[in-house]
Amino acid sequence: MYMRFFKQIYFRIPIALKLLITIFFVMCLFGFLMHIAEPIQFPTLFDGIWWAFVTGATVGYGDLVPLTPIGRIIAILLILTGGGLLAFYITSLSTATVKREQDLENGKLPFKGMNHYIFIGWNERTRQLIRIVDEKYPSTRIVLIDKSLHHITFQEYPVHFIHGDATEDSVLMKANIANANRVLISADIGKNERQSDNYTILTTIAVRGNNNEVPIVAEILSKIQIENAIRAGATTIIRSNDFMSGLFFHEISNVKMATPFEDIIQILRQQQFAHLKLPIELEEQPYHEVLRQMYLKGYLVLGFKNSDDYFIHPDAERILTKDDTLISLTHW
Repeated sequence: MYMRFFKQIYFRIPIALKLLITIFFVMCLFGFLMHIAEPIQFPTLFDGIWWAFVTGATVGYGDLVPLTPIGRIIAILLILTGGGLLAFYITSLSTATVKREQDLENGKLPFKGMNHYIFIGWNERTRQLIRIVDEKYPSTRIVLIDKSLHHITFQEYPVHFIHGDATEDSVLMKANIANANRVLISADIGKNERQSDNYTILTTIAVRGNNNEVPIVAEILSKIQIENAIRAGATTIIRSNDFMSGLFFHEISNVKMATPFEDIIQILRQQQFAHLKLPIELEEQPYHEVLRQMYLKGYLVLGFKNSDDYFIHPDAERILTKDDTLISLTHW
């Protein structure tokens, strides 16, 4: 019964660990035999084991050597077996290390960390996002899930890559979805809008089914699918087509010297948007006074929001109430 239990444990552990256990057993055995065969030359068991390791590794310090014929026969047997075992162990360890690196680059290894970002979809937008996150939050771990990408190295992009379909639970579990900090689902522009949005919604359902609390940022291309994405569990919807259309309009209708696209890029890189509940001491105060007081606190107020209505750059004398939410920029 005990032997069966030992076999079950032994054959389930990694090959490198099995080899290491075998080497320790063989070296201890030869050390014990040498201690028995030549007790004067090897007065302690540890002396025998030390000699066995030094001889088996072909180091050959020469501080302890067998002098009797039986001791030298034991040494010959050790040289014929122990050296091969150690060489095989080192080779196996090197092979396992190389294989692990290859599996990591090919997206086959699960992620074991916590409080990480999960990016789903590989494209130019996620590439740029990875660079920005790494610059702003270098300690944040990023897991990238994509089924079209087959190889990526950590030297190229600081991510843990997982190859697979994010709509499958097994792939999400490999990304440790249960302990993720937030999830971003990027639209696949290689498909038509309906197919891309359907995949985003299905992925949102899969993510929400595995983690009911994690914030999900989903990119939706068509307006008619926004409500479905919200029903699926998306926390934030990125309407990239609406944003780009508005930006195009600004560019083609711009009559003043300005660069809207470059301005927005620089704002997003240097500042972050913040929604703040109007402080109690600023209730029933005019907008210009709120603007001044918040600026002293490190916030550049652009306007305010009331329910679903936005008021950007309102009249300076506009009185703000407790139901208003300030829209501002602040430092990262």
